[in-house]
Amino acid sequence: MIHNNIMKQKKLFFLTMLVILLLFTAFSFSDRFFKITQSMSIFSSLYKEVNAFYVDETNPNKLMKTGIDAMLASLDPYTNYISEDRIEDFRTLNTGQYGGIGASTIQIDNKTYISMIFEGYSAHGSKLQIGDQVLAINHIGIAEKSRDDINKLLKGQNITEVVLTVKRYGFEAPMDIRIEREKITIENVPFYGLLKENVGYIKLNEFTQNASRNVKNALKNLKKQGAQGIILDLRGNPGGLLIEAVNISNIFLPKGSAIVSTKGKIEENNTNYLAMFDPVDTKIPLAILINSGSASASEIVAGVMQDYDRGFLVGQKSYGKGLVQTTRRLSYNAQLKVTTAKYYIPSGRCIQALDYSHRRPDGSIGTVPDSLITAFKTKNGRTVFDGGGIDPDIEIEEHHLPPVVRSLNTQGFIFQYATIFHHDHEKIAAPVQYHLSDEDYEIFLNWLNRQGFTFKNNTEEDLLNLKTYSQKEGNWNVIENAYNQLQDEIQKQKKSDIYRFKEDIVRLLEKEIVSRYYLEHGAIEAGFNDDPFILKTIDILSSSVKYASLLE
Repeated sequence: MIHNNIMKQKKLFFLTMLVILLLFTAFSFSDRFFKITQSMSIFSSLYKEVNAFYVDETNPNKLMKTGIDAMLASLDPYTNYISEDRIEDFRTLNTGQYGGIGASTIQIDNKTYISMIFEGYSAHGSKLQIGDQVLAINHIGIAEKSRDDINKLLKGQNITEVVLTVKRYGFEAPMDIRIEREKITIENVPFYGLLKENVGYIKLNEFTQNASRNVKNALKNLKKQGAQGIILDLRGNPGGLLIEAVNISNIFLPKGSAIVSTKGKIEENNTNYLAMFDPVDTKIPLAILINSGSASASEIVAGVMQDYDRGFLVGQKSYGKGLVQTTRRLSYNAQLKVTTAKYYIPSGRCIQALDYSHRRPDGSIGTVPDSLITAFKTKNGRTVFDGGGIDPDIEIEEHHLPPVVRSLNTQGFIFQYATIFHHDHEKIAAPVQYHLSDEDYEIFLNWLNRQGFTFKNNTEEDLLNLKTYSQKEGNWNVIENAYNQLQDEIQKQKKSDIYRFKEDIVRLLEKEIVSRYYLEHGAIEAGFNDDPFILKTIDILSSSVKYASLLE
């Protein structure tokens, strides 16, 4: 009897708790629904009032987009509104495909130049050259056009003609070049090849459609050529499609291996991704190159290989994006790209570096504090950490270009001289063998001197700030003589920078010059001989002892 009473009391207790829980959930939902309805009503009436009564004419579409963008920016940088007129650009990002001519442009001093021509497309078969200045597209002058406007003029439906009016170095009169638009697929694997010591190299630029298929084909071809180790270069790769990251990981891991899991607010965003196919090779020594520009899908591949001790990572700490976005359809053909989940790699790590959900009072975003960073273990028991990107197993210090080199590059002098060199030289050696001679470098410096090249280095910037502050504080007369002496010394030093940093300048010149003869493939190859990432990686991959010791 007593037992039955206790059981009844327990049932009554659990029933009461269940009713309370259901009532609380219903109230919470009702309260949240009311707040959403209330906010939408306020926003709608405010929007109408501003458009009706603001003193100047407003652009309703622009005003609305500004409001939407500001709202989404308060969440994270990856949640974006995509209006109907931007859908094609968004589709290009995901698929790597668009209708165009197969060439890219660069702007220097408000002038537009052809910066690259892609092999196998209509621009490559035309008379167009890298370095040509574009004056008009379909006889529409582009001098006042924005970069977006120029891209829209170049892109269009397949099998339609576009006329480029270009000015070429060494020719007096502009020329018209007719090119037929076609379906362009941006190469996600722009280069793969066999390096020294039988090490294969695969460069992956982005995780667009078919990235895994292209990496798989590259690996198979490299193995046929005798590759005994593989470098997968993910430096500067911003990511892309999650499924491509899963399938690329699958190339090197056994079928059935856990690759990544996603966890979101709603059940449909909680997914476990496994290796679904037979791998290509689970044994070949593997190295992944990463840097601070390696993000999202790049970090999944790098992190998965590290968690399984399937390969080692070389470079710098990755970006730290552990968030997943999905696309939702909106009315009027618009779309919303919204963050729906966080992803976790096999060790259990989420490598998200910035905490967007807990902003500081001033609205700024902090990194995950050290106190919340957790240690995890790889398959072999190596310690790895979450909360801030993927740490490489071998760190290569980031090389910062000196101010003189950055200025030469950003001001377009490297690009312009490569065009002149190409005009004056019919051919050069193969990309890996080509080197700019000392004589050619002196010719470049003489040309540069005639262009009136100037730049400011960091010391000079700091000195100018010192002058500004001293004038505000009334101390200028005290330090003026010392300031002028320092300025003279800095100018002398700047004149020598062109020789002090010759190695960096020559490296950029060689790469740009090679691109004129061998296009994108050649430009990538030209950097192999002095790339510290690649040289260090080859050294480890060519030694089974060094390779094994890294993964123990």
